[in-house]
Amino acid sequence: MFSHLQALRNKPIPAEPHRRGYHAIPIDSAGPANAEPLIDAHTLGLAGANFYASAHNPPYYHPIPGAIDKLLLRAGAAALLQRVNARLGEVGLELWLFDAWRPQAVQIYFHDHWFPAELRKRNPALSGADLTAEVERYWAAPSDGADAPSPHSTGGAVDLTLRWIGGEALWMGSLFDDASPIAHLEHFEVDSAEWSFSAEEARANRRLLYWLMAEAGFAANPNEWWHFSYGDQMWAQATGADAALYGGIEAAALDSLKA
Repeated sequence: MFSHLQALRNKPIPAEPHRRGYHAIPIDSAGPANAEPLIDAHTLGLAGANFYASAHNPPYYHPIPGAIDKLLLRAGAAALLQRVNARLGEVGLELWLFDAWRPQAVQIYFHDHWFPAELRKRNPALSGADLTAEVERYWAAPSDGADAPSPHSTGGAVDLTLRWIGGEALWMGSLFDDASPIAHLEHFEVDSAEWSFSAEEARANRRLLYWLMAEAGFAANPNEWWHFSYGDQMWAQATGADAALYGGIEAAALDSLKA
């Protein structure tokens, strides 16, 4: 069924550390990549719908304040995704995008309000630096500034999964945006006393997504099986690049939406 991609479904995901301190990495603001525009992913044949603009978005079930109904990416990152998509098409699969460039209003909503409230609901004792640390396992601090943009504000970060072309998504073992340990890349890689076909299928599909994206030049977020970066500071840290290619692009994104 998966033909030559079966080897990737069998290849374990390596242990990766939580990404910390990546904002210390410089951004090549004057480089040609940082001048790349944001483009609509759909114009390159990439499928998806902005998860935050819909009310069909568990566990939220309401449009998120400030969300847009577009999937915008830097041109270079989008071209890489297009190549991944072509590779998947050979076996009847395609990428499905949940989110790409993200307005700061969405980042603020989750980082400052929704997720801290959810964490305190489950652990009322969690506060201060401990609460912030837990929030930032999954939600970067909102900023589109020149030195410390949140990954999604650069246009180089993307949230996505795999699906049959025009059909159902492959089983990944959790909801998209499940900000909990089940979302970690290693979750199904670790031996468990509980065996199931569901877990084995999720592990194989996460591996396939991980290796397809890694081989295309993206870096994974070890806390979120769906999140991959190209060109941002998280990517630079993961790949050992001297500098990030992309800085924040808030103003340019707003201009592109008006065009």
